[in-house]
Amino acid sequence: MIDKQFGFQLLEGARKKGADCAEVYLKSAKKLTAEVKGQTVDAIESSIDFGYSLRVIRDNRLGFSYSTDVHEVNRVIESAIEASRWSEQDEYLDVPEPSPGKSVKTYDDAIFSITEEEAIGKACIIEKAALDCDRRVTKVRKASASFSTKNVMILNTKGLDMTYAATVVTAQITVVAEDGDESQMGWDFDGSRFLGDISFEAVGKGAARRALRMLGARKMNSIKAHVIIDNSVAVEFLEIFSTLLSSEFVQKGKSLLANRLNQEVISPLITIIDDGGIANRLGSRPFDDEGTPTSRQDLVKDGVLRNYMYNTYTAKKDGVQSTGNAVKGSFSSLPAVGPSNLALCVSGGHIFSENLFASVDKGLFVAEAMGIHTANPVSGEFSIGVSGLWIENGATRHPIKEAVISGNILDLFRNVEAAGDDLRFYGNMACPSLLIGPTDISA
Repeated sequence: MIDKQFGFQLLEGARKKGADCAEVYLKSAKKLTAEVKGQTVDAIESSIDFGYSLRVIRDNRLGFSYSTDVHEVNRVIESAIEASRWSEQDEYLDVPEPSPGKSVKTYDDAIFSITEEEAIGKACIIEKAALDCDRRVTKVRKASASFSTKNVMILNTKGLDMTYAATVVTAQITVVAEDGDESQMGWDFDGSRFLGDISFEAVGKGAARRALRMLGARKMNSIKAHVIIDNSVAVEFLEIFSTLLSSEFVQKGKSLLANRLNQEVISPLITIIDDGGIANRLGSRPFDDEGTPTSRQDLVKDGVLRNYMYNTYTAKKDGVQSTGNAVKGSFSSLPAVGPSNLALCVSGGHIFSENLFASVDKGLFVAEAMGIHTANPVSGEFSIGVSGLWIENGATRHPIKEAVISGNILDLFRNVEAAGDDLRFYGNMACPSLLIGPTDISA
């Protein structure tokens, strides 16, 4: 539990030392992770953490300090004030005013109270489902289930006083399928803030199917053809695109979307929203990591760029309101800009998933991609290795390995022609499978 009086003690101490305004961020968390192998526990990890930070603004200069020890109050205050003496003046430094938010479902007592035995049992379900799927699924590299709870409190000298509790459950597995001398890997993942949302059996089966469908993979010749990108891969491209929507990147001149507001930047079929108020999702929360309430933002509407994501600092710099997109990697970091729940939706050219393949005469279904994280977020250029399934006359023919697709992230989303009805969240981002117009595929 977090002690509010402890937070007020930090604020008052910072005020007395000369801070014009100050913010306290407190976080406590506990986590339980079970990993199994051969239906017996392979590893069990349990942790309880607590940390806090103090951000001060003094004469338009920033000071910051943090600790995990409640007895270091004086040291944290002194360090933050001292740091402010040496930082550069910045007129845009600020903390948010208190503002009413809305209730968001983020807490599940079933996750908070889960026992080690129950956690191990959930991980065993994942492993068993994968191995029972097909005799060719021979090995499990990792089957794990994780359950965590956190409490967050943010206080500042403008009167902001916000707190919430949140839970997270995740299930994941990596398996190996073998046929003769050939082996292929498959994985799956799911996560929610509520235990009842997760089918541990489905995660195991999903990983097995991914591995099995790639058995017999062969190389292909270079060609220009339609590409269907699986929702799990599309989410990785969306993650790269999300950096272009960050006001932080825009203001630093590192975004292709700088100075493009109210212009069509990608396919008119695409709308991209960010919404921290969606119940149960991993990015859901009533307010961001500065205490600004979260809300739905239509960042891209029918292909037209409508807004960027902002925190308090970047919003003040652009003379706009924060969108509630302040994120902290941990209590020990300063707030940056990032998404809550980012979702890509496609309208107009929507095709149901069972018919998506039928719309392709010749093309590649990209089931896995390697190296999307190496895409250049400044230029948008990418060149990645992919594997998947070759499609002819609307039907899959055989698996493909060691192909390469390259291009630009904006061009990729400009060339979206249709989507499946299989929108799925991976972490805090969601995408359906996407049908991309003719694309260069290298062998």
